Amino acid sequence: MNNNTFPQHDMDGLLQGQQRGQYVARMFGRIAARYDLLNRFMSLGQDQRWRRRMAALAEVPAQGLVLDLATGTGDVALAVLERSPDAQVVGADFALPMMQVGQRKQMGEQGLSFVGADALALPFHNMQFDALLHAFLMRNIADIASGFREQWRVLKPGGRVVCLEIVGPEASLIRSVYHLFFETIVPRVGALISGDAQAYSYLPQSVLRFPAPDTLSQMMREAGFAQVRYERVMLGTIAIHVGEKPRAS
Repeated sequence: MNNNTFPQHDMDGLLQGQQRGQYVARMFGRIAARYDLLNRFMSLGQDQRWRRRMAALAEVPAQGLVLDLATGTGDVALAVLERSPDAQVVGADFALPMMQVGQRKQMGEQGLSFVGADALALPFHNMQFDALLHAFLMRNIADIASGFREQWRVLKPGGRVVCLEIVGPEASLIRSVYHLFFETIVPRVGALISGDAQAYSYLPQSVLRFPAPDTLSQMMREAGFAQVRYERVMLGTIAIHVGEKPRAS
């Protein structure tokens, strides 16, 4: 596959499994050096605030073991350690160049380690983590339901999963501005700054295919999570879902 051509069958939602995973990993690897800069632009400087909110919602216990899945450059992991300095955080991703950027900005954080991992086949034991967080992961995996089941498997009873994703806003006026921004401005600026037009054309396409927040909540419940809820931020364009793995009765 030519890395500079977005495959039509993926645009139609048909590229699945290992092929899709390899495609997404290569894409994020190519934009790793400018990923943080473009995140700040696309979020209008708010993305770090969202990650701090994720860390608060995770309610990491003292000396907890935390998985930051699809860690990318490690921003969620660092937000967890900022809030819970005694935690041990594992940042996992299959885009290795992204994690290399994260390692360079780690700045001596002793509680953070990185590991290569596929979100659909996690290399971890059952019930290993006290909390699990991920930002912008689920729209990129081939099987959302399987992804949530894997997260449920590696989470300890009583542990929380926190999921952040881009969603379509509810208000019609905001929706118009949202579509202009994500479908026109983001691809153009992303291509200019990153030098990769394909990657930032992928973003709006992946968001359009992604389930609505209520549907995603139901998928989490079907995977076994309880007390699932979500909150919207950024004028409703970002949803942060929280679910808990029930304790044994």
